[in-house]
Amino acid sequence: QVPLVESGGGTAQAGGSLRLSCAASGRTFSSYNVGWFRQAPGKEREFVAAINWSGATTVYAETVRGRFTISRDNAKNTVYLQMNSLKPEDTAIYYCAVDRFLLRLPLQLSPEEYVYWGQGTQVTVSS
Repeated sequence: QVPLVESGGGTAQAGGSLRLSCAASGRTFSSYNVGWFRQAPGKEREFVAAINWSGATTVYAETVRGRFTISRDNAKNTVYLQMNSLKPEDTAIYYCAVDRFLLRLPLQLSPEEYVYWGQGTQVTVSS
């Protein structure tokens, strides 16, 4: 297993920024792709961004492309989600998760392809 812990959520005003962190334990973390997902009240969990095991490849949802940046530091076993130009519609619980398989390409967008979910961190954007 790869236990994950998200942090960095909070409240921001529209146009503001937040940086989320996803810290993992386990020696094999650097061999797995990691995804960020979010779930707003009454809505299904949706894909936000993903990054491959080395950090060389990323993919973003259309709704966040150009505003959010995913990155990772394998030496720290941590993946980050930098969120800029926040909008009220970004309000949700944000989760990180590890790909079901190691060293997989292409990056997966479906939450069903990810395991070892963190507990989530709340992001609230006020207008």
